[in-house]
Formats: sequence, structure tokens, C-alpha cells
Amino acid sequence: MLDVARLRVLAAVAKHGSVTAAARALHYSQPSVSHHLARLEAETGSRLVQRAGRGIRLTEAGRVLAARAEEILGRLDAAEDELAAYNGLRAGRVRLAAFPSALGTFVPLAAARFAAAHPGIDLRFREAEPPEGVRLLRSGEVEAALLFTHAPAPELDGLRCEVLLEEPLYLVAPPSWAGDRLTDHKDRPWIGGCERCRGQLLRAAEAEGFAPDIRYETDDYVAVQRLVAAGLGVTTLPGLALEAHRDPQVRTAMLPGTTRQVLLAVHGEPPDPPATAALLSHLRDSAVTTSSVR
Repeated sequence: MLDVARLRVLAAVAKHGSVTAAARALHYSQPSVSHHLARLEAETGSRLVQRAGRGIRLTEAGRVLAARAEEILGRLDAAEDELAAYNGLRAGRVRLAAFPSALGTFVPLAAARFAAAHPGIDLRFREAEPPEGVRLLRSGEVEAALLFTHAPAPELDGLRCEVLLEEPLYLVAPPSWAGDRLTDHKDRPWIGGCERCRGQLLRAAEAEGFAPDIRYETDDYVAVQRLVAAGLGVTTLPGLALEAHRDPQVRTAMLPGTTRQVLLAVHGEPPDPPATAALLSHLRDSAVTTSSVR
């Protein structure tokens, strides 16, 4: 295999026209340049330079190799520049999957801070409930995902997850419907959310000895609250959903002992790529500053 340093010497001789000038450009001694040329001739088995008066000139083989050396060295230099930009967070791309209430609360703050700190990075979002977020992460379509869970989730096996938030759950009811516990509304109609949220509601109600009559189902936390405000039912919502949007015509009450974990997940072994690591850091910081819903 050809030595890159010796190719660089040959290219310098071709460009500057002499050993002396090449040595000056490379900050080498003249004997060092001559040594590299001799070793390169030994490696290639070709005569690359020949004497011309008091100087040297390239042979035909030397000119061919010098031209190729310029191409090779140019590509290597470009690769080094690109890698330096990547490691220095001056270029690249990072993609995030996140559920709606995260996108409606702390994610924009994290994104704004990330963009200000790393304007050369292409940051992209994709709205996805947790099952879809897990799929996108495993398929490599995103580098990070914000997920939530009410209970241990086997589908998270193999992912690196950290808990960003423990958000409380709230009973959401029309102001005229008295009662701050689930059982106070066991005979009322209920509104169910996404599959995971609906499952959590069913488990919580079962623990209190009743099965809720779920008459309406929607993942949209704005629509859920409008249904409640219209007196069509009662529901439960996590804190982030109420922070993202709170309808003034509903009443909320925190449900003691009930929380939802917000997880930050990545796939693959550490360390994470620099752009991904930077995004994770901004998400952590922004999640910490997210205020609690009262």
C-alpha cells in the first residue's frame, strides 16, 4: 500500500518544481524529501524522478502518480474537513420522534436552544405516539425518540431509555360535576385517549372496582377537553397535555399516586453521534425547566 506522506512529498515536488521548494512548503528538510522519494520509488518499483542539471524532474511514471496523488490527497483532506465539521457540530443531521404533548411543551424550547448553539445541524421532528416512535427508532428513521409509559413496556427492550419526567395524571371533568376521584364518576360517560392512555384508565378504574363506560375516543387532547367542556364525559389527562393546552371550561384535579413516565430513548451502543448527544442534552435541560401543571 502506498504511503500517504510519501505521496504528499511527490505531489509537492510536482507542484513546486524542486526538492528545495517542496521541502520549504512541507516544512521538511531536503534530505527528508529525498528519502521519501527514494522510499516511494522502492514501494512502486518505478523510477519517479530523474536528475536534470542541478535539479530533478518527474519521469512519466512520476507525473502519472503525482496526478493521482493530488486526487487522493484532495479526497483525504475533504474527508478530514467533513469529519472535523461533524465532530465540531458544524454539519450533519439529527431526527427526533416525539408524542404530541411533548412537541407542545418542552421540545420547542430544546429545539430553539439546539438551533442557536448548532446552526449548521439539520434538526427534524416527526410526531409519533410511542409504538410508532419505537418503530422509527429501531428502523433507523430517527436518532432519538420521546416516549411515555404508564407501566413496564416489553417493546422497549434493547433501547437505551432514561426517565426525563414523572408527570402526574389529572381527572378532567365539567365544573358542575362534583368529585375528585375516579369512583366519583363511575356512573358517568368517559372519554378515552390513545391505546396506552386508555389502558392506564381501565387499569386504574379496575383497581377502584368499576369499569368505565368509554363512549368517545380521541388522541387529540384539545378535542378531549372540548368534549368534557360540553358535558359529554369525564377523562384523565397527563400534566404535559394540560400544560400544552388547558381549556378554561374544564375542572382538573390531580390523581394521587398516578404518574406517567416520559422517556428519552436511543438505539445502539454508546457513545452517541455528536449531534444526537447535543440534542439529548438540550432535551434534558428543557424538560427540567418544564413547569408543573397546577
